[in-house]
Amino acid sequence: MTHPPARARRAPSPTVVTLASLAAGLALGVMAAQRGGVLRTVVSVLEPLGTLWVNAIRMTLVPLVVALVVTSVTGFADVRALGRLGARAVLLFLLLLAGAAVVAALVAPPLLAHTPLDAATAAALRAHGVAANAAANEIPTVRGFVVGLVPVNPIRAAADGTMLPLIVFTLLFALAITQLADERRAPIVGFFRGASEAMVIVVRWVLRAMPVGVFALAADMGAELGLGVFGPVAYYIAVVCGLVVIVGLALYPIAALVGRLPIRRFARAAAPAQAMAIATRSSLASLPALIEGARRELGDRPNVIGFVLPLSVATFKINTPISDLVGPLFLAHLYGVPLSVTQVATMTLVTIAMSFSNPGIPSAGLFVVTAPVMLSVGLPLDGIAILVAADAIPDIFNTVINVTGDMAVAAMIEPGASVETA
Repeated sequence: MTHPPARARRAPSPTVVTLASLAAGLALGVMAAQRGGVLRTVVSVLEPLGTLWVNAIRMTLVPLVVALVVTSVTGFADVRALGRLGARAVLLFLLLLAGAAVVAALVAPPLLAHTPLDAATAAALRAHGVAANAAANEIPTVRGFVVGLVPVNPIRAAADGTMLPLIVFTLLFALAITQLADERRAPIVGFFRGASEAMVIVVRWVLRAMPVGVFALAADMGAELGLGVFGPVAYYIAVVCGLVVIVGLALYPIAALVGRLPIRRFARAAAPAQAMAIATRSSLASLPALIEGARRELGDRPNVIGFVLPLSVATFKINTPISDLVGPLFLAHLYGVPLSVTQVATMTLVTIAMSFSNPGIPSAGLFVVTAPVMLSVGLPLDGIAILVAADAIPDIFNTVINVTGDMAVAAMIEPGASVETA
């Protein structure tokens, strides 16, 4: 009698492993805080592993950000060559990103001010954030913000981790590259494209160590904070998901008004891709459903189906100004780091500038956008472990709003085009 071959056991998803690492680390830390002794020693031995992982994140930021910004800008040079359609698409990207960023910057701070935080947890977190307070107060005025946009020494800006001036210099450098003759531009673009691909590989290596880094950081945090950390994290998830939903719902009337089509038609066009986004948590995997929905509900628009939707999926992430701004604002509140209006503006501009430079790997936004945003105002990167581990639920909402934004751009890019009758 033959037996069917045994099924290969599926490896647990990285999300499951990371969540398990967070839970195990917090549990160990809480027990160490209550019992002390050997467990406290174990936590102290683990702590350098978390620091090493955070240092590895910092190590990748400057070369990764510079390479991705250069390749993104020089890539858009090809988009401009395709004519007015590409220019309109990029303009819509920027307008929608700016709108989402303004909503997040205005609504998130008062909501996060109500984060449930008991006195003991607050005191521990405030002590942890003392060093960050000094760094966060380095750009206190509007004049300092404006003057600081242009770095006197770009190398110094990179070494100090002042990300917005570095991004401004890199944008200017990339724009200058687009003005070179083809034979001079090609090797420079090729170098930065190769550098970005190499840095993505390094980031993947760092991400493989994520469970260890999250476990060590969570154990140290649990030992300091005890059970008081769970309430704030749940509240943060609710705030970021709520803001994503609000902005996502706003896309429906905007797309209907600008694109001159009924909201129900736009909803039917976006629904298949939204379902795929929930199942896969991948905008790229949702592209076939986006194309099919646009073809069925928006009518015969070859430019949209063949150019705008692929471009939008590859470069346009409307969740970025929300998720990657709310996370650092949440950590600033936890650590007791007061942020001025100019500092929030700095963080907002970084999220918009970096939103086109997502390398398309899991948790990439936390490396490419969130970490630079935190560094731009001096927030400690230790707290990124909380954001990484809490990312599973918001990531579903983020993917859904991203594909909705892609369809909104498709609807608005050629308003009034012929559509099939319902």
